[in-house]
Amino acid sequence: MASSLEGCVSSLRSSMQLLDSSISILDNGVNDFPRLSKVLQTTRHFELISEPDLHSAQSALLSEIRPEVESLLQRVSNYLDKLERREQSLIAKCDLNEGRLSRDSTGASAFRPSSRSSEAKRAGAEEGGKAMSALQEMKYKQLRQKKQRLSYAVETLELQAKQRERQLRMSMAAPQQFLDD
Repeated sequence: MASSLEGCVSSLRSSMQLLDSSISILDNGVNDFPRLSKVLQTTRHFELISEPDLHSAQSALLSEIRPEVESLLQRVSNYLDKLERREQSLIAKCDLNEGRLSRDSTGASAFRPSSRSSEAKRAGAEEGGKAMSALQEMKYKQLRQKKQRLSYAVETLELQAKQRERQLRMSMAAPQQFLDD
């Protein structure tokens, strides 16, 4: 009996040693568990959203952007119209200046015969004993210069009126284009 008891005790001791060794192995394995749970934790980098949510976000973004884009397009259109009017104005000025230059070149030759005729009249008047006084000659020159200035002002006003008519026609045509669109 003593030998059977000794066998049970030795078997119990070996089971306890095996159990101690299993506990120490499990302790080592569980000891690192908080770090493992952190490492194995999944992180979402991209979230999946539903298609209706995506469409509503797109429409919200579109409703924010569209007024700004339309405003910018309107500003560009206004600026282009302004540049076009400026171009028309510069063309009108160029035409006016060309008209002045051509008038000055033909006008100078037109005034020469009259000045020659006045010289002939003056020479005839001197021969007749009646010399044109310097005061009358100065008044004549002033009147001629005034006539030139007034004709220049009339030409300028006529060209400005034509330009304004063009601008008015263009401004009336611009709303018509927007209505057609």
